[in-house]
Amino acid sequence: MKCPFCSHADTQVVETRESEDGGFIRRRRRCAACDKRFTTYERPDVTFPAIVKKDGRRIEYERAKLMASMKLALRKRPVSTEQVDGTVERIEEKLLSLGLREVPSTRIGELVMYELKKLDKVAYVRFASVYRSFEDIDDFRTLVDEVGR
Repeated sequence: MKCPFCSHADTQVVETRESEDGGFIRRRRRCAACDKRFTTYERPDVTFPAIVKKDGRRIEYERAKLMASMKLALRKRPVSTEQVDGTVERIEEKLLSLGLREVPSTRIGELVMYELKKLDKVAYVRFASVYRSFEDIDDFRTLVDEVGR
């Protein structure tokens, strides 16, 4: 595989790990020319359902968008990259298992909230406050009370 830093064609696999749920393989690589390390992920190539936005637009599913929204909610939280990857894998598995050609964006939001609630309650509250468009402190109180139970 070509090095993303110097474009040299000779890179070596230093470490290979399968994800906890077996959904992907993570490889640490080292460039023989510049000696920099980088990570690659190997996963099956599958077609995800189209996402139907609230305004009716249909867009392609983008793993990077899901990952970015989760990382934002998990910012400065004690959660490893492997845990985030595993959570995204579970969400994607659920999306695929629905067997639908289109999925409302609200369904993805609910899947993310379900997974975040199990992973990190603070991140869950952060995500929910944006996803549910909280407008005042009472919305937060209600959610925090719900999480605390």
